[in-house]
Amino acid sequence: MTPTAAGSRRCGIDNVEIARIERLLDATPADDLTRLFSAQELADAGAGPGRAASLAARFAAKEACLKLFPRETALGSLEAADFSVVRDNYGAPRLAYNAAARKALDRHRIADIALSLTHDRHTASAMTVPEDAVIAVPLAGRLLYRLLPLRRDVIVANLQRVFGDVLDAASIKALAQAHYAHLWRLLGEFIRFRWLSAAAKRALVRVENIDAFVAAQAQGKGILILTGHFGNWEVATIAGIGNYPEVQGRFHFVRREIKPQWLDRLVTRRFNQAGFGVFTKRGSLDAVLDRLAQGDAIVFPFDQHAHPPDGIESEFFGHPAWTFRSLAIIALATGAPVLPATSWREPDGRHVLRFEDALPPVEHENTGEAIRIATRAYNAQLEALVLRHPEQWYWVHRRWKTVQRRRPKAK
Repeated sequence: MTPTAAGSRRCGIDNVEIARIERLLDATPADDLTRLFSAQELADAGAGPGRAASLAARFAAKEACLKLFPRETALGSLEAADFSVVRDNYGAPRLAYNAAARKALDRHRIADIALSLTHDRHTASAMTVPEDAVIAVPLAGRLLYRLLPLRRDVIVANLQRVFGDVLDAASIKALAQAHYAHLWRLLGEFIRFRWLSAAAKRALVRVENIDAFVAAQAQGKGILILTGHFGNWEVATIAGIGNYPEVQGRFHFVRREIKPQWLDRLVTRRFNQAGFGVFTKRGSLDAVLDRLAQGDAIVFPFDQHAHPPDGIESEFFGHPAWTFRSLAIIALATGAPVLPATSWREPDGRHVLRFEDALPPVEHENTGEAIRIATRAYNAQLEALVLRHPEQWYWVHRRWKTVQRRRPKAK
């Protein structure tokens, strides 16, 4: 295997006058300090004479982090409060990241940020050094990229669209090769999975954050699961949900037909045999609403191109992409929580099925605007999930196809 990383990086350095933080502490109510510092940071700083110096060092660390991401900082998608300083088991400071910060790190292919703090009587300083995320490129991926370049131009163009401003050409190529290796493993897993015993299938998958699913189910409105073509979704879902017999028969997938038809019939039969329902994207609205009313979960793969009138134009990784509006319409009409979910393959070959916390409901007096806002929120969540394991998303899709708008006929 050949590892790849993003290459050269900048470091971030920031200095903060301790007196500035002292004035901030004197003038700011305690509740308002949580807009800049986490509860853990405020607790670690204590209440003694060293409090201002401790918080000054932490604020310098936040500012040094922002200097690693000038574009995101300028656009307002990253703020100082997205980063916080915690202590490891040995008491040394390290950085923690909220969802916005983690998304920025993933897009820049940064695994972590090393941190150094210091201060004297007057000034606190921080230095941040990004550590590259490394993706192993198996031999199979390099061979397939070169010898069987199925849709290679599409894959590379999609990767360049998302990572072209932060990764060099060699890193883009390596990501593409890692994706080919993922597709190769998908094929092998698809063939082997049906011959595994039920116990072996269940042991193949770990389910994370099942509490989010339970909390959404407790609302009694059914669940809309927002997902995409991540990892090996078939293996992760069938085997992962198999560990929870109480929800067997309560999951239903909305999907397009697969070509060729024999493959579509095979996949549908596998899902049905495992106790999952399958609805086609067209003509299944009544069935979907009926299952939601029964408290079931409806799984929406949301990362495919959607022609109008089924789709609306919504930003995806900074570019307009025609996106299905049906999920937003159903969520607004039923009040069912939208629960993101993803899956990926671990290096040891086991799979993870993870549920994220339900997205906040969208409220707007204008229905069309509510659909637009919700759809963009769904795409933003998918972006974060794609970036978590980029080589395991389905880059073969022509996700950003343009649509020729029809001009109204002249009367």
